[in-house]
Amino acid sequence: MTDQENSHFRSGYIAIVGRPNVGKSTLMNELIGAKVSITSRKAQTTRHRIMGIQTDEDTQFIYIDTPGFQTRYNNALNKTLNKTVTNTLTSADVILFVVDADVFGQADQQVLDLIPKKVPTILVINKTDKVKDKKDLMPFAEKVSALRDFAAIVPVSARQRFQLDRLENEIRHFLPENPPMFDPEDVTDRSERFMAAEIIREKIFRYTGDELPYTSTVVIEQFERKEKICRVFAAVLVERDAHKAMIIGHKGEKLKEISTEARLDMEKMFGVPVYLEIWVKVKSGWADNEAGLRAYGYD
Repeated sequence: MTDQENSHFRSGYIAIVGRPNVGKSTLMNELIGAKVSITSRKAQTTRHRIMGIQTDEDTQFIYIDTPGFQTRYNNALNKTLNKTVTNTLTSADVILFVVDADVFGQADQQVLDLIPKKVPTILVINKTDKVKDKKDLMPFAEKVSALRDFAAIVPVSARQRFQLDRLENEIRHFLPENPPMFDPEDVTDRSERFMAAEIIREKIFRYTGDELPYTSTVVIEQFERKEKICRVFAAVLVERDAHKAMIIGHKGEKLKEISTEARLDMEKMFGVPVYLEIWVKVKSGWADNEAGLRAYGYD
């Protein structure tokens, strides 16, 4: 019997929740040691429930990165994202409640109010590297901890990997004794096709900033995975010609940069050279907009 089959092996689901832009996706990526959830300065980058898996000798950590909870129900997307958050909370074995160091507002409180009290919850104070006077962390932690009986409180810096080992040890204590639910080599439950779309979407947000609406969508029209190369053909669907021009840029330079950066990330994830083509299409003209600019991401 292997270590992963014995009765002392632990595995379970860890939900990562918090308001938008507290670093949930970065935290998960650093905990599992692979980039499976996209990040950007644009709030609400994560639209889907993304699962990241990290397995060691006696534990399988199954992290669930959730969209940042939206306090304004001003559109159908926000309602769908919030439903994703609440559904995840009810099925988790452990919850990581992530807040910015020295920042706790109404939006944070609204997320905290959603967390079931019966689920062990760890308060994760992120971005501690940005706090000039570290003495301020203690009173801030005491202030937030007075609001809930947390299972543990761990100040971290996800980007600098500060205290992530300690956080992992705290999580391990609360995971149930179970055999592994995924193969030890798995780092996510999502398909390569899905990850390709997410990588492209991340690069679009990074190169267009806050100007491009969330309604922009990436569709993988063709995905061919072979032993020595992966071919990806993607369409970016936008609502207006102005949005299309925003992504393409002057003489196609921005789309070229987006394509190149996306290709490089795909090659790291898939482990083979990637040939990437991206088209930008206006949703209203989907049927007759096949003349969109093509960007080649593989030379």
